[in-house]
Amino acid sequence: MLTQHHELGQPRVSRRWLFLLAVLLLFYSTSTLAVTGELDLTSSAVGFFAVAIFVLAYALVMAEEKIHMRKSKPVLVAAGIIWCLIGWVYVQNGMSDTSEYAFRMTLLEFTELMLFLLVAMTYINAMEERRVFDALRSWMLRKGFSYRSLFWLTGGLAFVLSPIADNLTTALLMCAVITKVAEGDKRFINLACINIVVAANAGGAFSPFGDITTLMVWQAGIIHFQEFFTLFLPSLVNFLIPAVVMSLCIKNQKPTSVYEDVQLKRGARRIIGLFLLTIATAVMCHTLLDLPPVLGMMTGLGYLQFFGFYLRKSLPRSLERKRERYSRRGDNKKLAQLGSVVPFDVFNRVARAEWDTLLFFYGVVMCVGGLGFMGYLSLLSDLLYTNWDATWANIVLGVVSAVVDNIPVMFAVLTMQPEMSHGHWLLITLTAGVGGSLLSIGSAAGVAVMGQARGSYTFMGHLRWTPVIALGYVASIAVHLWLNAGSFTNY
Repeated sequence: MLTQHHELGQPRVSRRWLFLLAVLLLFYSTSTLAVTGELDLTSSAVGFFAVAIFVLAYALVMAEEKIHMRKSKPVLVAAGIIWCLIGWVYVQNGMSDTSEYAFRMTLLEFTELMLFLLVAMTYINAMEERRVFDALRSWMLRKGFSYRSLFWLTGGLAFVLSPIADNLTTALLMCAVITKVAEGDKRFINLACINIVVAANAGGAFSPFGDITTLMVWQAGIIHFQEFFTLFLPSLVNFLIPAVVMSLCIKNQKPTSVYEDVQLKRGARRIIGLFLLTIATAVMCHTLLDLPPVLGMMTGLGYLQFFGFYLRKSLPRSLERKRERYSRRGDNKKLAQLGSVVPFDVFNRVARAEWDTLLFFYGVVMCVGGLGFMGYLSLLSDLLYTNWDATWANIVLGVVSAVVDNIPVMFAVLTMQPEMSHGHWLLITLTAGVGGSLLSIGSAAGVAVMGQARGSYTFMGHLRWTPVIALGYVASIAVHLWLNAGSFTNY
């Protein structure tokens, strides 16, 4: 019995010693930092532990389809652990103000993204409640579009609209249309969503307003407004190659959804107009006033709130007019429907936003921001641009952006300001923009669509088509290197 007890207890003792050893290593690394004053954590036990936590969290995110755990949970915990480790190290060195400032700046970066996304989601929910997407589905069914036609129609619209409305908003809009038209057909929805994400990211890469990374490059004054359009053909190739291959795997059949005559709810067209006005306001805030686009988006939320107030106040008069009209016609069905009319509520639309997606964004931005503050992103960029040719460095960073997120990658490159030609700056703008399409979690558009088409568009579903998307990635780079060869000679 004693022997058995000892054997059963042995793993517990080993785990305790491992835990104590980890604590000692962490203490030793912070002690060394305190003595030398060196706060580069990339070669410390704290840094290694933070990276391990981040990798574990991402592994759980990628396994969401199998373990059925929401993707926000692991990254939220990982972000907390990483920043607690940073805070502990900096407190030990009497530099808590530095870590606090870094955290606040990273949080500000997320806040701008979250508020931008929240307004876009609110407008999409409002349009869905006013039956805009039901009406669009009805129109598509009435026109008799096949699945293949819908695939090209939504992908083409995503590519055309994303340079104006940004890739995130465009992807959400097109995804809402697809999930309505092909409701229940998970295979087609997955393919169409992949196409939408690739198209939206490709379209956003050749416009200052198309992606957050292009906004960053434009704000830095490295590439002028009109110079972004030299990336149009490379971006088009990036979209077309995977789209052509994927379209061959779509059966040329029509949706099984039954056609129904859908009437838009009161104010639907005006809400669409307000959404376009909101996007225009966001664009003008940045171009004319040099203020963040999120200011225009939040102002646009105010537009919607005022209009929602008008809809509620005028609802009784509107119902009375309709009741009189339907009574004269003897339309008892329409009269019965008036009894189920619910007043429009903006805050109900806000509450229906995809909060799991928003919290996932928080976790990713804070995790990557913490690792960047530790020095890992600068270390990666420095190693690439010092030891490699700038062309290969930019290509690799585009692939890295599919895993790490393109915003901090671009931020690290802009911070380093490596000596590169104008063509290379255009190249990193292209690769950081379209590289995120390689994985569903590689771009804001992909993550948002995963939340909106939950269960149909998944990480593994996207991963199966990564080799085809990679062909488009390589081809777009080749087109840029050939088409804009002259820009690589000017430093």
